Amino acid sequence: MKQNTINQNLVKNTTKTRSVLQVTNAKTTLEGEGFVVHRAFPNGSLREVDPFLLLDEMGPIEISAGEAKGAPDHPHRGFETVTYMIDGVFEHKDSQGHSGKIKAGDIQWMTAGSGVIHSEMPEKEFSQKGGTLHGFQLWVNLPKKDKMMNPRYQDLPANKIPIAQKDGVKVKVIAGESMGEKAIIDTRTPIIYLHFTLQPNAKVTQTIPQNYNAFAYVINGEGLFGDKQISAHKEQIVLFEQDGNEITIKASDEMSSPLDVLLIAGIPLGEPVARYGPFVMNTEDEIKQAILDYNTGKMGKIDF
Repeated sequence: MKQNTINQNLVKNTTKTRSVLQVTNAKTTLEGEGFVVHRAFPNGSLREVDPFLLLDEMGPIEISAGEAKGAPDHPHRGFETVTYMIDGVFEHKDSQGHSGKIKAGDIQWMTAGSGVIHSEMPEKEFSQKGGTLHGFQLWVNLPKKDKMMNPRYQDLPANKIPIAQKDGVKVKVIAGESMGEKAIIDTRTPIIYLHFTLQPNAKVTQTIPQNYNAFAYVINGEGLFGDKQISAHKEQIVLFEQDGNEITIKASDEMSSPLDVLLIAGIPLGEPVARYGPFVMNTEDEIKQAILDYNTGKMGKIDF
């Protein structure tokens, strides 16, 4: 009994809830053929959260029949794109010969590596009928040693994503571990990507390695974050300090609807970042080479 008490005290003394560094608003902008996104970063107040380069929320927006817009053929090199659909259906193709559909709840994890040309367009039937379009795209930087690796895809249907539920909290484990469930995605850069849904007044505490950078993005509702329970609401990003090894999120008891929030964290690479549009490398010379390789057709083309 005495030994158990000592162990419990040791655990208690080595856990610390992170504080909130800042809360900022996503900025509305246009992408691709002109579809609306809410850009959490980069924006005027937050450039990047190493190893993450960008987070866009696409919609939610009601699309009329025949009016859906997407992102036609465009290149990427040096990082990974993670597409998470909440509603709607997108089709993708690339210069490596890959193609498929990303439906509601699905994940597409694309490692661009040395370079691909790909397109992300509303699926034909969805485009014809219209409907709700809602999703997220996260850009994850690759370390220098992996920037020129062979491109690859990991397509994860909604029914394969681990889910846990307890005490008014539901979590979809896209990357990392939470509430006893472990993701099946293989990540080049160690990261955590969780989608929490908390009923009013519910609370969750998530373990995060102290050396990870971490942020939350509020999809819907209002919540209280960190050790001092800082408030944040829909379309706001909460950036946490690296001053603890757990993060607390509590749904406001004043809201009638649940709190939907993404919690994302990763080990910072600490490497130089040179970026130009769809290319993210370590030096300006590497960016120039990426542009040259694209312009001379070395990244291929979509011809099927």
